[in-house]
Amino acid sequence: MPGIIGGPAAWTGAELAADRSWVMALPGDALAEIDAALAGLGARGVPRFDARHFPLPATAAFLRAVAEELEHGRGLVRLTGLDPARYPADDLRRVFWGLMCHLGTPLPQNTTGEVLAEVKDETGMGAAVASGSARARSRSTGPLRFHTDKCDLLALLCASNGIAGGVSRIVSTVAVQDEMARRRPDLLEVLHGEFWRARPADEEGEGMASRPFPMPVFARGPDGAFTSQYSRTYVEMAQGMPGVPPLTARQVEAMDTLAALAEELCVEMPFEPGQIQLMNQHVTYHGRTAYADDATAGARRVLLRIWLASPISRALPAGHAGQWGDVRAGALRGGAMPGRSAVAA
Repeated sequence: MPGIIGGPAAWTGAELAADRSWVMALPGDALAEIDAALAGLGARGVPRFDARHFPLPATAAFLRAVAEELEHGRGLVRLTGLDPARYPADDLRRVFWGLMCHLGTPLPQNTTGEVLAEVKDETGMGAAVASGSARARSRSTGPLRFHTDKCDLLALLCASNGIAGGVSRIVSTVAVQDEMARRRPDLLEVLHGEFWRARPADEEGEGMASRPFPMPVFARGPDGAFTSQYSRTYVEMAQGMPGVPPLTARQVEAMDTLAALAEELCVEMPFEPGQIQLMNQHVTYHGRTAYADDATAGARRVLLRIWLASPISRALPAGHAGQWGDVRAGALRGGAMPGRSAVAA
């Protein structure tokens, strides 16, 4: 069990509010390169191309620096400089996909073939879903608790926004871990123990969804690199399944304390159209506030989402193989079908 980890990934929301260097503008020649790459695709659409088909001679070096910051720096970058109004909807998807292929390999997000998701209200009533699967909650207007997605890097592009709310919330899990070590080392020890989880059928199919699995909330890889994979929703879903022990009072207290520290240490920032938010899922949690759309005025919050396996990712603990497929550094791993690329031949 680690003590204080520190380092650039152990940031607080107050520090990021004072130092906005994590918000990076695309280089000045990026838009011209993007337009040229888009024209060169011809009829190719998502997911039938990768970085080889979307050349960015100068911007690629900038994106490599972004990838380094995500793995070895803060683990959080927000890119600015895109204007969604420049592109038809299908071209915006192709631009987002092409840019992200320079950071890693896109992954399937469920077993039905979703590879570039639209996160938007699907209730038809502007309703907030407060229970059920993670997908059902995210496809409503309700708030989302802090959680991780099953990938090395999570990329979100704000295609359009609603009329109110939907503020993005991100917290460093290294900072949460360190503060837990200072205040409640007894509960930190609990979080390094096993928490049973279950993933829903609408993400991974009926077969995987019926198999609860144990994983620690906080862990260290074979070279000492930190990782946290967590969704309280998945922990709650596992309760009552055959073979799953009930949560102890100490586990509940540990999760409550984790949530309180995340609230205290997070950064909050409105999401503006065209911005791309990139988060290393081993060292950050993300969530959002509730939001409102105005369909009659055409104001609707739509985020495009891509899951990526990073070629410069950290090695994970051996016990994570059941969920990730491959725990080696730089491996093609994660996603709804671990080890499978979402790029079509």
